[in-house]
Amino acid sequence: MKQLHDTIQLGDLALTSRIAMAPLTRARSGDDGVPGALNAIYYGQRATAGLIITEATNVSPNSAAFELAPGIYNEAQLAGWRGVTEAVHAAGGRIFMQLWHSGRASSYALLQGREPLSPSGVNDDLGLLQVYGALRNGTYTRIAASPSRAMTTEEVYAAVAEFRTGAVNAVRAGLDGVEIHAANGYLIQQFLSPVVNRRTDEFGGSLENRLRFLRLVVEAVLEVLPAHRVGVRISPFAAYNNATDPDAAQTYGAVARLLEDCGIGYIHGADTNAWGGTPDMPRILDIIRSSYTGVVIANAGMTPAAAQELLAGGQADMVAFGRAYVANPDLVARIAAGGPYNEPDPYSFYGGTARGYTDYPALG
Repeated sequence: MKQLHDTIQLGDLALTSRIAMAPLTRARSGDDGVPGALNAIYYGQRATAGLIITEATNVSPNSAAFELAPGIYNEAQLAGWRGVTEAVHAAGGRIFMQLWHSGRASSYALLQGREPLSPSGVNDDLGLLQVYGALRNGTYTRIAASPSRAMTTEEVYAAVAEFRTGAVNAVRAGLDGVEIHAANGYLIQQFLSPVVNRRTDEFGGSLENRLRFLRLVVEAVLEVLPAHRVGVRISPFAAYNNATDPDAAQTYGAVARLLEDCGIGYIHGADTNAWGGTPDMPRILDIIRSSYTGVVIANAGMTPAAAQELLAGGQADMVAFGRAYVANPDLVARIAAGGPYNEPDPYSFYGGTARGYTDYPALG
């Protein structure tokens, strides 16, 4: 029976436990998306995780749902990330970078006056899009999304190339692998959604066409990394950012088959609706398991006991913890000891300084 503290093999990577650190946007990079010394301390503190998946990292200057989120599309950002990976590796950890394009979930205020890009320029639901920025007084808060415009076919292919470049830069920065962010209503999920994607070219309409952008991104990243060093995060039933699908089981069953055929190292199933009290994790895992034989990571705001049940039942191979890792840098040790656990301060989740970021205490 699988246990949280069991080792697990991910291709040629021997992970020290089945406890992963989920991608956690913290908005503490420099103004130009360059990680700094504080970011290296933060990730280094959490290096005992079996696998760290970094916060969502912009692959393009056209991607910006959160001000002060990091990027991986220029040399300064790459150099900043190298400091992070050195800190994690020095502490014996493994770290994958989550590659991200926010698509229409953005604002002209975060894009130097440019319109956000989207599959089809659907703008009748802007109030449902989650975009955040830092006020002059230092408070980090939700801001209004701006109307997006439909990407040209050339821009779609350019975005594919940006994911590939992000993977190249991640490797150069010393990351152990990458996770493609196809969840939470961002650009890849926007292409998968028949509600948001109303294109009539080869990227819209049929399920095969709506899958094309994800397939091309995966294939581009696989030109850079072996398949076992690549994961994909999905959230089939997510209401977040409104890239919904009336037949999610069919769409994401096809996604799972695509990723199985590509030999992807893991699928990361995110149940973003669980925080609102309507958990979908059993359905998500059923969809993945029906078509995919690789490593499955579950993420749904679970307690350690609930996570252990998933492993014991064979539904998941690893469990990613999010908010628990915000407040407990030594979460692996705390789970082994049965606690106690620090409580996270939600008012310091985004933006700010070391407070609520690197100052949570470890066990004595």
